[in-house]
Amino acid sequence: MADAIVLRETGGPEVLKVEPVDVGPPGPGEVRLRQTAVGVNFHDCYVRSGLYKTLKLPGIPGLEAAGIVDAIGPDVTGFRAGDRVAYFTAAYGGYASERIARAADLVRLPETIDDRTAASVMVKGLTAHMLLHRVHPIVEGNRILVHAAVGGVGILLCQWASRLGAEVIGTVGSREKAAIARRNGCHHVILYREEDFVARVREITGGRGVDVAYDSVGKDTFLGSLDCLGRLGHLVNFGQSSGPVAPFEVSRLSARSTSVTRPMLFHHTTETATRDRMAGTLFSALADGTIRAGTPETLPLAEAAAAHRRLEQRRTSGALVLVP
Repeated sequence: MADAIVLRETGGPEVLKVEPVDVGPPGPGEVRLRQTAVGVNFHDCYVRSGLYKTLKLPGIPGLEAAGIVDAIGPDVTGFRAGDRVAYFTAAYGGYASERIARAADLVRLPETIDDRTAASVMVKGLTAHMLLHRVHPIVEGNRILVHAAVGGVGILLCQWASRLGAEVIGTVGSREKAAIARRNGCHHVILYREEDFVARVREITGGRGVDVAYDSVGKDTFLGSLDCLGRLGHLVNFGQSSGPVAPFEVSRLSARSTSVTRPMLFHHTTETATRDRMAGTLFSALADGTIRAGTPETLPLAEAAAAHRRLEQRRTSGALVLVP
């Protein structure tokens, strides 16, 4: 028997409770994993609260993890027992000590990447890659705005964009986080609780605005992010930690011929070869110091509720990992 967080009803963090589950043998195209580290994401909070109705209940939440292949099923090629792997999946099931996973979802881990780092960056790191290299490719001299600049994705965005030659403006909620943002690629930091971030962006850019705004906050910042854009600017909304964005008049974009995108990582990684190339670029960026994942904060799997509280109360800087 394995331990898993089984979500039986949506609600607050208290609904996340550990239960024994029978994993069983892997079927065709599947492997059984002994998981060593499980990533925690805002997406998990949305699923738990019921905002995202994408997990059939009862079900096990969790999009990403790292571990060791324990057994392989029929028709599996490219993997064998003992391999270190990581994955992210729209099929959920990550919050567990063991699980059955599709071999097609797995990425082999290089020796340079430890399990906890891998579990903390599969979603966040590949999201940063998607945002900076695919959704709006950053070139030297771009000015960008990153909300939640020291969050799990934000901190990687700032590091990577800075190395690509962008001028990075980040928003944070405290002076302590401002110091972290400056150490991680932000050239300018805005304390959004004390300052009007739209006015400050205009001041920093001499009235030009930014080329792209990366907004994972949603409701509280969306319209302000639009107002921060310069001519032909692009708003990339990739999360909604403050709530979903309300409908708005599309004609508002015509003032400066701006655009809005709502990308999903899964749509950019449907092709295995594309996903593997993205993962390879991510692992190389980690290995050569282009980006630094840092040491993730860890909690036992049974304390998943505490991990969600920390995320929702914005008491984190960087990634959270559950350890079975």
